[in-house]
This record gives sequence, structure tokens and C-alpha cells, in this order.
Amino acid sequence: MIEVAAAFITWVGAALVVLADGRRGLAAGLGLLAAALALLVMAGGDAVAAVAIGAGGAIATFQRWRTGLAGWGIMPPGSTPRLILCVASGLLALWLAASVTTGPGAPLRFAVFVAVGLMGARALAAQDSAVALTSAAGLALAVAVAAGLAAAAPGELPYIVGGAAAAGFLLIPRSAPDGA
Repeated sequence: MIEVAAAFITWVGAALVVLADGRRGLAAGLGLLAAALALLVMAGGDAVAAVAIGAGGAIATFQRWRTGLAGWGIMPPGSTPRLILCVASGLLALWLAASVTTGPGAPLRFAVFVAVGLMGARALAAQDSAVALTSAAGLALAVAVAAGLAAAAPGELPYIVGGAAAAGFLLIPRSAPDGA
């Protein structure tokens, strides 16, 4: 039951990153995403990997909370396509995780599908560097957690690299527009 709740919170966090433009909304979404992914990894029995994902996500969340556009910026005008993307991707990931693929681990598959899909889409559509870097950090965490889908245990290295990459993305300084 905890894994199902963590998978749902992963979707909520990823959707919040997609729907937000302000630093508080982006940080809240990234924090939820990182905490839920760390909980899913912990449920898989790897405490070191969970700490790596959680620490990388916490550093990235703290950095995003400090820099970027002020405010929450959730659902600004023109964000209806993003809302549709969040709902549709959640339903598609749920269908893929529960019915198309077989075997145990449906919550982890759902979380990985939805996080990779939403973070990738947001990174590609972002016009602000803060949004793009936040999406890249979330994508790094999701790809690291995807290592847990392998048949053989991947060890801690993918999780450590993913957590470090997520933290490192948010340490990159924001670029200023070059327009006149």
C-alpha cells in the first residue's frame, strides 16, 4: 500500500513541476517527486540507494527554492495543454504499469513511466532555464530509479549518479536572455 501511495505522489510531484512556473511550485513538485522516488527505492530494500536519491533530490529542491521566478506560478494562463498532459500521462502510465507489463513492481513501473514522460516533456517545452533545469533534475532522479526495474540488482551506483546529477543540475547558474 505504501508503494502505491508513493507512486501516486510521484505523479503529483511530476505534475506539479509541469504545471508550475514559479520557484516555489517547482521546488514543491521536485521535492514530492524526490521523496516519493526515494520511498519507492527504500521499499525495494536498498537504503543506500534511497538516501542517494533523497539527498540529491533534497539538494536540488533547496536550490530551486532559492532561485528562479518568485512565487508559486501554478497553472498560469495558457497551461491547459499541460494539465491535459498530466492527466493523460497518468492514465497511460497506469495502464502500462498495471495491464500491459506483467509481474510484481507495478508501482515502481508506474512511477518511472510517469516521471520520465512528464519530466522529459516539460524539459523539451520549457522556455525558462530554471524550469528546464528543474525538469532535468527530476528526469535524472527518475532514470536512476529506473535501474530498479532490471532483473538483476544494479547496485548503488546508478542511484548515486542520479542523485548527484539532480543536485548538480540545479547548481548550474540560470542563463539571462540575450534579447535586445
